[in-house]
Amino acid sequence: MNIITQKHLPRRTFLKGLGATLALPMLDAMVPAMARGAQLAASKAPNRLGFAYIPNGVTMASWAPAGEGSAFGFSRILKPFEAYRNDLMVLSGLGHEIPRPPRDPDAVEAPPAPKAATGGKGAPEELIPGNPGGHATAGSLYLTGVRPKKTIGMDVQSGTSVDQVVAAAMGGKTRLPSLELSCDDTRSVGNCDGGYSCVYNNTICWRNPSSPLPPETNPRMVFERLFGTEDFGMDPQVRARRVQYRSSILDLVGERARGLMGTLGASDKRKVDEYLHGVREIEKRIQAAERDQTQIDPGIDKPAGIPVQFAEHLKLMFDLQVMAWQGDLTRVMTLMIGREGSLRTYPEIGVPDSHHPLTHHRNNPAFIEKVTQINCYHAQLFTYFIDKLKNTPDGDGSLLDHSMVVYGSGISEGNTHAHSDLPTVVFGHGGGRLKTGQHVRYPIGTPMNRLFLTMMDRMGVPQENFSGTTEMLSEIVTG
Repeated sequence: MNIITQKHLPRRTFLKGLGATLALPMLDAMVPAMARGAQLAASKAPNRLGFAYIPNGVTMASWAPAGEGSAFGFSRILKPFEAYRNDLMVLSGLGHEIPRPPRDPDAVEAPPAPKAATGGKGAPEELIPGNPGGHATAGSLYLTGVRPKKTIGMDVQSGTSVDQVVAAAMGGKTRLPSLELSCDDTRSVGNCDGGYSCVYNNTICWRNPSSPLPPETNPRMVFERLFGTEDFGMDPQVRARRVQYRSSILDLVGERARGLMGTLGASDKRKVDEYLHGVREIEKRIQAAERDQTQIDPGIDKPAGIPVQFAEHLKLMFDLQVMAWQGDLTRVMTLMIGREGSLRTYPEIGVPDSHHPLTHHRNNPAFIEKVTQINCYHAQLFTYFIDKLKNTPDGDGSLLDHSMVVYGSGISEGNTHAHSDLPTVVFGHGGGRLKTGQHVRYPIGTPMNRLFLTMMDRMGVPQENFSGTTEMLSEIVTG
């Protein structure tokens, strides 16, 4: 940047080469030196919106924090988050159903109420704790607030999810409107849960009420979508040749990168160097995963690019999300740490049992303990992502300063399929527009949609109504 002429780099500067495109993070050189004060507001880092979904609910007794306000205590499951006390909010009582009161065993049994039809006032049977369909409805309800149509055919129906409302409003501001990721296989089809299509278990994102968005599970595909030419639908042998040809994104943009570095100041050089180093490290890890053919479960073909170990797979997805936000390639992302009804096992923490069956523990202490260990493990792994966001510079702060990331589930207690009092933690400061460092306990039955309305407003996409809800959560916002 030339201080005298006030020449500067455009906010969205790319390095290109042979079909590869690499966006750069926010640099000092993107704001004219002599006009820095006047353009600060225009150059301020944008807000980002993210959702990290944990499957099958949690052990609520080990999740619920003690106390309210700023002096709340972290529970066993939330303990890994304690280092980020001032960067988060724990919200209790939010959900997508009004729970029924517990049955009085001495009461006279009343005749069964008629089943509620779509749009009726009664609770549909799949929202009654413990009934079949609880997992399918949990996933499809989570970000839409709309009860899905019961079908195992192609005529699936839910609602537009909050992430897609924001993505549509972002327009052409970023290369990708949104990014949908998962660490669980989502290729299952047919009837997955009580007469509901597997589609409802496989995704939490809906572009519109009839268009679910399948998440991407392969880090290689995500990397190419972010930084290279998409090869979707290409013959596998052709794809393999192209992977060999395009051995490295950085090799292809290297000449332009070197030329750019010569024009930057010391601070910007360090930022670009750290960013390019991060891209290179992700490339190496993906390439290593593609070469790794060990420890494959018998009878299962491992897709290229997906690490064998769950923790490494998840961390790769986290790193890709950080890179996408750092380069302003997208501002909206979702990650399903697991699909609803996930049967994943966790031998690395001493839990070789399938996750979903364990959650139906019927008060078996050994099963409850194993579910709690899985919940703690997920939280522990998620701190890797939050730590990366907090330590990645972005404009006048960090990525965490300019983000809102919800960590939670569409089920509270897996043993009952309850969709009320959902486990919910919001990380990030939303550009200074959120009151972090507190636990807010709402009355059970408070619509989760109130949180979504609040977040859309903080993203600059205010809505008067979202799935029948018109009120925001005034307790968690500033200004």
